[in-house]
Amino acid sequence: MSGVLWVALGGAVGSALRYLVGLGAIRVFGVTAFPLGTFAVNVVGSVLLGVLVTKFGTTGSPAMRLALTTGAMGGFTTYSTYNLEVHRMLADGRFGLAAAYAAATFVVCLGATAVGVIWARG
Repeated sequence: MSGVLWVALGGAVGSALRYLVGLGAIRVFGVTAFPLGTFAVNVVGSVLLGVLVTKFGTTGSPAMRLALTTGAMGGFTTYSTYNLEVHRMLADGRFGLAAAYAAATFVVCLGATAVGVIWARG
């Protein structure tokens, strides 16, 4: 099976899990102004990606690594990947680059969301 299919398979699982966590958060906490489901997904996804990359980053099946990391964790939350990238920059001592990437991602993506909303409203 090609890498793309492994990523797609993992992504389907991750996306379904994200949806279920969101439903679970609403069931447990009700609808709140604070997006608890998204928050939980981002925290849990960040922990899981850290574990997966540390434990299986260079061992095991490359297809399984793709399915679990890029696929499942990518479908579950891309925020975990963003955190891993910032963490790696910090671990490498590239503090300025990490700060610039974190700030640019926040500012540019927030702006991009605003552009998308304005564009969609016509």
